Amino acid sequence: MRSLLYLMTALGVMALAVWAYHENHRTQQARADMRAVEREIEALRAALSMQRAEWAYLNRPDRLRQLVDMNFTRLRLMPMTVEQYGHIGEIVYPPMPPVHTPGAYLGTSVETLGTIDHTIGTDPAEAP
Repeated sequence: MRSLLYLMTALGVMALAVWAYHENHRTQQARADMRAVEREIEALRAALSMQRAEWAYLNRPDRLRQLVDMNFTRLRLMPMTVEQYGHIGEIVYPPMPPVHTPGAYLGTSVETLGTIDHTIGTDPAEAP
């Protein structure tokens, strides 16, 4: 009986050692994957920074002005003037939806609604 206990203990220790080795391997692999992703993120940030700098360089007003001057006849670009903007009064708003009377939903008329006691929101001591 004692030898069976020793054998089971040895097998348990071996199983735990295999499990620990497997978990260690998985952890090391996850760390390597994380480092690879971090390197990729850093490379993408560097590329984005480079693209932002290039965009700022290409959008310089003096460079754009030279491009407009070179392509003026082909593109027929004209400078913006105040007359090209609209006025607030020229905006056409959509029509408002029709207003329904409250009694239409309750099956009552507006005259009947006028007889309702309007004490809601008032002090109860002041109510008639």
